[in-house]
Amino acid sequence: MFAKKKKILFILLISHIFGFALMIGFNHVWVTSSSNESCISCHAHPEADASWKKSIHYNNKSGVVTDCAACHLPPRGSFEYVKAKTTTGLKDIWSYLTKDTEKIDWDRKGELEYAQKIVYNASCKACHVNIFPEGISDDGVTAHLYYEDNEEKLGLQCISCHLDAGHYNPNYKHGFATKQPEISSDTVYTAPATVSAFENFIETIPGTSTSISMIAVSGGSFLMGSPENEPLRNENEGPQRRVTVSPFFMGEVEVTWDQYWTFYRATLSDARTAPELIYANNSRADVDAVSGPTPPYGFPDQGWGMGDRPAITMTHYGAETFCQWLSLMTGRKYRLPTEAEWEYAARAGSTSPYFFEGNPKDFTNTSFWNRTFGADTTTISRYVIYANNSNNRTQSPSIVQANAFGLKNMLGNVMEYCSDRYADDAYAQLQDGAVDPQGPADGTEYVVRGGFYGDDAANLRSASRRPTEHEKWLRTDPQNPKSIWWYSDIKGIGFRVVCEVPEGITAQ
Repeated sequence: MFAKKKKILFILLISHIFGFALMIGFNHVWVTSSSNESCISCHAHPEADASWKKSIHYNNKSGVVTDCAACHLPPRGSFEYVKAKTTTGLKDIWSYLTKDTEKIDWDRKGELEYAQKIVYNASCKACHVNIFPEGISDDGVTAHLYYEDNEEKLGLQCISCHLDAGHYNPNYKHGFATKQPEISSDTVYTAPATVSAFENFIETIPGTSTSISMIAVSGGSFLMGSPENEPLRNENEGPQRRVTVSPFFMGEVEVTWDQYWTFYRATLSDARTAPELIYANNSRADVDAVSGPTPPYGFPDQGWGMGDRPAITMTHYGAETFCQWLSLMTGRKYRLPTEAEWEYAARAGSTSPYFFEGNPKDFTNTSFWNRTFGADTTTISRYVIYANNSNNRTQSPSIVQANAFGLKNMLGNVMEYCSDRYADDAYAQLQDGAVDPQGPADGTEYVVRGGFYGDDAANLRSASRRPTEHEKWLRTDPQNPKSIWWYSDIKGIGFRVVCEVPEGITAQ
């Protein structure tokens, strides 16, 4: 009996020793797997460690270093910490073993849209308890008060404004831009272009080195909207209406950074006046009548490059004011296209989903087959900058082919503003046979067309339409009042200009 008890005690002792050793081992793995060395050994990001050591979380006056797990896991001691660490660890190990690191889009993973999924705001707040420290600027106080008031309502996170806190990014700026890039050219135009016939021309802006290629678009009739049997169609694209548009000139490409910065430098001000300007007989007025944009916050090009890439992040107001300025500088009437003009120009005589051949079902990434085996990109990539070929950023329009009218990037690259107010049932309100329709009489948002660099092929069809989202696109702007010139939360928006046919010119 005694021998049996000794055996039981021995087994219990061994079990406790084994369990204690197992617990120590598990704790060692649990703790060390959250170390920077462990993270770096698994994560194959070529710049993660270097960019971290250049960031304020490593390189700061206090000497305090914030480790990987302090941002990329919830606060320690919570169930969420255990859950996140387990799921993230398993996912990272799987990715490490199965994925080709050369094919990972690291730039995209540095964008806010992805970063906010792997950075825990609760961890930021656990470390930065006092967000109004001594020495904070007035702008900082305003921004942090805005954050406190809107954190839950708007879903704001600390990295919504401090994206480079953990990993330094030279293309990210937390603050207002203090200068604009210079546009170097030996040519300075002394007069606007001479337009004596309805044909393509190069508009020249007096006193600048900037020009705009304009395409003559003959008027005509077409079916606006999409048929009910068009693949991936949305309800707001119908019912189809027969519409006639008058001839007009349209920018060959979306307004570029070179062109927009010319306007910016010529009109820069702190004005917040409404964009109301009277055009009298197309006569040229004093350009000082147009108040231009205030400085943008950060780098409005996102560090992707300027030059002939499309200008982005300006508001509809900013786009309209550019057109007003261009009208005053040239003596011609420039404006945003109506929705009808835009679709007529995009289709370029086609009646299919795109102005080139192809079925949206073959191009889309939304189907199980295409997600698994890859979508057909051979044709669409020749004409469109979109999710499958853009590297998640705008690109030069020179890399795509034009449509039959000679217009580039009518689909993809950036969404384009129209002058029309948006309504879901705009076509139901439209009379069949309408001539030069202007859209609904009122509305809170505007129509945007064409899709952008991050869109699926489904949103790039010629009939696809959507509204601006003014409040959402200003979600992280802490200014009061918010900027009327620049959006803080949309990158894929731009515009192209239309020029009305001057009097005395016979349009074909």
